[in-house]
Amino acid sequence: MIEHLTTDTFKEKVFNFEENKEWKFEGDLPCVIDFYADWCGPCKMVAPVLEELSAEYNGKLNIYKVDTEDQRELSAMFGVQSIPSILFVPKDGQPQMAQGALPKDSFKQAFKDVFSVE
Repeated sequence: MIEHLTTDTFKEKVFNFEENKEWKFEGDLPCVIDFYADWCGPCKMVAPVLEELSAEYNGKLNIYKVDTEDQRELSAMFGVQSIPSILFVPKDGQPQMAQGALPKDSFKQAFKDVFSVE
C-alpha cells in the first residue's frame, strides 16, 4: 500500500533533515517517493502504475507519495520544479531523482539498477 508522507513521517521513514546535515536514510527498505499534485495529468497516469508496483514489490521496497501542494517544504528541499518527480532512495548511497511520467518497465529497470531488487 502506498503511504502519503508529511514532513513528520518523512523525517521518520526517509531522512531526518533536522538532525542530520549529511544524507542518512532512516528506512529499512529502499523506497520510491512520488512528488505529485492532484491536478497533474501525468501524475494521474503514474499513480496506477505505482499501485501495481507496490503490490508486486511488497516487502522489497516502499513506495511513498508527497503532495507538492500540501508539503511545499519537502518539495522545495528536493528542488522539485516539475511533476511528477520520482525520487529513488537506495538503502545505502545517495538518492536519485527522475522527472516525468515513467512507464512501468522503466520503474522495474530502476529498481534493478538502483536498488538491486527484482
